[in-house]
Amino acid sequence: MPDNKIIQLAINTIRTLSIDAVQAAKSGHPGTPMALAPLVYTIWNRTMRFDPRDPIWPNRDRFVLSNGHASMLLWSALHLSGVQAVNADYERLGHPSVTLDDIRRFRQIDSKAPGHPEYHWVSGVETTTGPLGQGVATSLGMAIAQKWLAARYNKPGFDIFDYHIYAVCGDGCMMEGIASEAASLAAHLGLDNLCWVYDNNHITIEGNTRIAFTEDIAARFLGYGWNVLRVGDANDIDRIEHALEVFRQTQGRPTFIILDSHIGYGSPHRQDTPEAHGEPLGEDEVKLTKRAYGWPEDAKFLVPDGVYDHFQDGIGKRGAEARKKWADLFAAYRDRFPELATEVDQMQSRVLPEGWDRNLPVFPADPKGIAGREASGKVLNVLAQNIPWLLGGSADLGPSNKTTLTFQGAGNFQADTPSGKTLHFGIREHAMAATVNGLSLSKLRAFGATFFIFSDYARPAIRLSALMELPTIFVFTHDAMGDGEDGPTHQPVEHLASLRAIPGLVTLRPGDANEVVEAYRYVMQLRHQPAVLALSRQPLPTLDRGKYASAAGVARGAYVLADSPGKNPEVILIATGSEVVLAVQAHETLMAEGIRSRVVSMPSWDIFEHQAQEYRDTVLPPNVTARVAVEQASTFGWERYVGTMGRVIGMKTFGASAPLKALQKKFGFEPERVVATAKELLGRK
Repeated sequence: MPDNKIIQLAINTIRTLSIDAVQAAKSGHPGTPMALAPLVYTIWNRTMRFDPRDPIWPNRDRFVLSNGHASMLLWSALHLSGVQAVNADYERLGHPSVTLDDIRRFRQIDSKAPGHPEYHWVSGVETTTGPLGQGVATSLGMAIAQKWLAARYNKPGFDIFDYHIYAVCGDGCMMEGIASEAASLAAHLGLDNLCWVYDNNHITIEGNTRIAFTEDIAARFLGYGWNVLRVGDANDIDRIEHALEVFRQTQGRPTFIILDSHIGYGSPHRQDTPEAHGEPLGEDEVKLTKRAYGWPEDAKFLVPDGVYDHFQDGIGKRGAEARKKWADLFAAYRDRFPELATEVDQMQSRVLPEGWDRNLPVFPADPKGIAGREASGKVLNVLAQNIPWLLGGSADLGPSNKTTLTFQGAGNFQADTPSGKTLHFGIREHAMAATVNGLSLSKLRAFGATFFIFSDYARPAIRLSALMELPTIFVFTHDAMGDGEDGPTHQPVEHLASLRAIPGLVTLRPGDANEVVEAYRYVMQLRHQPAVLALSRQPLPTLDRGKYASAAGVARGAYVLADSPGKNPEVILIATGSEVVLAVQAHETLMAEGIRSRVVSMPSWDIFEHQAQEYRDTVLPPNVTARVAVEQASTFGWERYVGTMGRVIGMKTFGASAPLKALQKKFGFEPERVVATAKELLGRK
């Protein structure tokens, strides 16, 4: 056991690196790293099973810093532990993830020590955090993933997946609703592999928490059904370590550790002030604080002799031994269970299994058709059988979203049936989306579903999914006015434009059942992009693909669905989703009247924008300026495709409560309106 001197030296190194980095950047949050350095030291150097030389080892413990403004805690831990860098292809690069120079350039361009933890940017970061509450909610997905992986892959004598998840959070996380959603579901699912450590320091940006947050947090988590522990002194690493050990021994429920701390610990007159939380200390205060630590006052970014070795003797040695033991176990597992081992390999590299798209449905032409949500349900049930690690569910709308997996053996994920592939998130859209992120970060292919209108409740986590470049899937049904009588509160208007605005997010609105199939075929092959599918509630006619172009064009974002002879149109009709059939009907009328028309189905702006200019010009010839776009949504953004000479038939107001046909007539979503608009552009009567 190391002596107390080197332990305190290591803890104070974390503190002073944090102080110096924030001071050099002239921005950041020094108080929380100063207060929580003993906790982070204990988790990393005395508790976690994590090999710094292989930070993507599948059975590693996970560490999530939900109060991500304290990112210097993580950069210090990654640097002092010697965590190695890994690239997007999961290759170990042989150099540190975070260097001392990165810490010197904290919050500066291209530094691997940014202002908040960034998953896609720095190896050793398990999830991007910063928006408070997101980290703890994402950790819920990680905990579900471990339970599911263990249920499928662990065999007697082969505990391939038995890791734990540690999440550190603060008052801000506890106030955010997403944390409450996640905590409630975690307790219901009995996730005893999940531990949240709550930094109870009573300080937020505006001051003491008593101005807005006075609930009994312990009683709240006891009410959820968590195991609640308390450590009264954030500097007592032995008590912290004991509490973490109690967590690992607890069965049947997650653990919530309340850690009483004083923010900005080390300089007494700065404790418990919002200034210590949200801004640099200042040069004079830095010296006073270092003096309190027994630190050289003028030394900057000092890592004293013995500190690196101390971490190598702790997390380095323990992690290497644990990983080697696991690697030997997995080698024997591969001999006994080669097919399961291959699945683990494929999953870790985000590679789909052979035959993943076999038996996907092909829908025959049908004027009555099938709803987008119905087609989606059929596709999901095939894919989930072909891809063992594809799972997901809905925010209490499974029967309506058609996301319940019904094939034999699919099952429901519950505390006593962790092998189930249908998740029930309850009416918790925000936590659902964050959980899907956590599942994806654990290398599962996961989907979450609700009505399109309620994507508003999930949007912050969807944005983070795009920021992290995760191949998550969000299935949103009731994409327009199909649930007419429910009225404008249930009719998405601005949502397509809103999601299309998120960089890196693929948004698809298929026009018939076969476009739904092709949308899934495209989405499943994504490795570093999330996708949203906006699907209809009502039946959409299934187009005759012998007469019209193949739905495989979905893979290019937009394609020529129907054209005039000679492929020299006078007018182009562009549509998505349920409006594609309107464009087709209008096209037939225009052609019968001798007007050369083209129909372009454009399920995804994002995919289309990534096609070569040559292809885009073949779909939308620049010389054809008479263009009409049709979509039951905000017109915002369509000018990029119709130009100044074109028209958009869309929504400029909210909807109304009425049957669908009445709404279509009121707002002009009828073939006659499309025909009239096209003629007007061409100067025809």
